[in-house]
Amino acid sequence: MSVHSPSGRASKGARARRILLIVASVVVAASLASLFGWDLRGWFADLWDTISTISIEYIVAGVLAATVKTTATAYAWYWILRYAYPGQVQFRVVWAAYAVCVALNSILPANLGTVVMFVMLTSVIASATFAGLVGAFVVQKIFFTLASVFVFTYLFVTLPETFDIAFDFLEDNPWATLALLAGGAVLIVLVLISLWHRVVVWWEKMKEGGRILAHPLVYFLRVFLPEFVAWVANLCIVAIFMAAYAIPVTFDTVMSVVGSNSISNTVSVTPGGAGVNQALNVAALGDVTDAQTATAYSVSQQLVTTAWSLIMAIALMVWVFGWGGGKTLVTESYDEAKRRVAEQKAAKEAAKRGEAPQAAG
Repeated sequence: MSVHSPSGRASKGARARRILLIVASVVVAASLASLFGWDLRGWFADLWDTISTISIEYIVAGVLAATVKTTATAYAWYWILRYAYPGQVQFRVVWAAYAVCVALNSILPANLGTVVMFVMLTSVIASATFAGLVGAFVVQKIFFTLASVFVFTYLFVTLPETFDIAFDFLEDNPWATLALLAGGAVLIVLVLISLWHRVVVWWEKMKEGGRILAHPLVYFLRVFLPEFVAWVANLCIVAIFMAAYAIPVTFDTVMSVVGSNSISNTVSVTPGGAGVNQALNVAALGDVTDAQTATAYSVSQQLVTTAWSLIMAIALMVWVFGWGGGKTLVTESYDEAKRRVAEQKAAKEAAKRGEAPQAAG
């Protein structure tokens, strides 16, 4: 039987049906969020209070900036994947997948939305592998890593007190910090030793995700510049919501908030860095406004951008794949993402005990 006839069409249909689970996963985000203690009713009440107290012009401007940020980053992802898997990638599919990633990362802990996006892309891109997408992820993070280095260097040189806010724990617990770093280093070495043969295989597959780097001009124009646009859009989001609460908008205050958000996203395992984000924002803005106003600003920005990311993800998924699916599709995709995360944790635990990791079934 030829693999290019009805069976090929069936395979496409199967991939499309699998991907529709992401639509459902966004639609039933309330159910998933409840598992992590997210008070949905309270969230909507807070959202309504926020929308009713901010001028509509600020909300519209913030939503537009958030749309630019998501779209520009998705465009960069598209070009990375286009070079990794020629002839197999469509922009609107990548746009929808990345929008889902942003939405789920806003309501689920530990950036699980990124893993869901990887599962989604391996379903719709015929030759894509999980390792290849990890390689693409590394390429996609190059600009944002450089941007973070710029922000922290700027803050360190011009506003060193910002780091007193963020790293009090390190100063108060030097031995615990040292033990954490040492233990982390030993764990990484053990994992690499235990998984060395797999690492070699993965490295070969990961390189496919970085093929665009062999074309520096294309990378600069199609990845680096769009991500710069996305980064500037993020600065605009911060400035817009600060202005909505009459918080002085200067380069210093915006950089302080961007830096504190980056730290909160790194150290927090709560959905969207909730709680940690607000605490660090209050500290970062302590010299220019009171704690109540800073908290209101931070909560408002997070609520509005999260709500819009959910709306945008649903709209794009319906436009790209249509409305349909089934409850089994939701379980399948979400379970696959959780399975991969669990496998990684199990491998680390096995490395700690000095055991050889079991091959995935």
